[in-house]
Amino acid sequence: MIHVGIVGFDTSHVVEFTKRINHINIEQEQWVEGARIVAGFPGTSKITDDETLAKYTETLAGYGVEVVDTPEDLLGKIDAVMVEFQSGIVHLEYARPFLEAGVPTFVDKPFTCSVAEARQLAELAEANNVPLFSSSSLRYALEIQQLQAEKEQTGRVIGAMAYSPAKLHSQNPGLFHYGIHAVETLYALMGPGCERVWCVYEDDAEVVVGRWADERIGSIRGTRGGPHAYGFTAWCEKEVRAHSINASYIYRELLKKVVGMFESGVAPLDIEETVEIVAFIEAAAKSAQNSGQVTPLFD
Repeated sequence: MIHVGIVGFDTSHVVEFTKRINHINIEQEQWVEGARIVAGFPGTSKITDDETLAKYTETLAGYGVEVVDTPEDLLGKIDAVMVEFQSGIVHLEYARPFLEAGVPTFVDKPFTCSVAEARQLAELAEANNVPLFSSSSLRYALEIQQLQAEKEQTGRVIGAMAYSPAKLHSQNPGLFHYGIHAVETLYALMGPGCERVWCVYEDDAEVVVGRWADERIGSIRGTRGGPHAYGFTAWCEKEVRAHSINASYIYRELLKKVVGMFESGVAPLDIEETVEIVAFIEAAAKSAQNSGQVTPLFD
């Protein structure tokens, strides 16, 4: 049984993930096998208020999770770690000691809020031969998995559009805060290889179009006004598929991948794709600031 630690309690994910991994207060069909969350460091937050953070901490303590005073106190108690702070700005700081100690690490979305810091994390993992993984749970939505499983029937995805809410927060600039769900969905469908993007930005919504190296085009719509939903349209070689995403099982499906990495020592997603997602979002912000100018992902 893998003993897992959590760093950062300022998100509802810590409660929902613990329910599924530790099999507490949730129906059996949501259970994820192979690990137990045993300890965690709550930390502080510039996103979540103190009262909510205290509530999440109290809930995890009630689930039997040991609450420690510093992240380093987790070392020696755990086999793997999940960095759960909502702000991507602090992820390099909090993931670094675990990667340097050889602890398999999952970093919740957003991986980081800059390509430079994403590269540092990837290099740390490589230097210490440690599996490192980051993803939005939307990547593993059942509707996406079904499309991937039916590739022989549909053919290759030649273009896609994904959508999600895209509320904003200064601690996760631009699409890093919530629009990352649409970007991750797009990458799950298209794969890596985007070279440049351009963004049309308004207060209530933004649309980002990306051009891939093989001349495919993919886009995302992030919504801030009107009704919100998750979904995608995929233009495949043999047919078009359009799906709303049912979010009921996305945490379970993500956690299967996370625990699978902790057990096998092999990340389920190339970290270079995650770095590219950070670059996509960073380039989209630059394009928005420059009236939709076409912007390369990497200079």
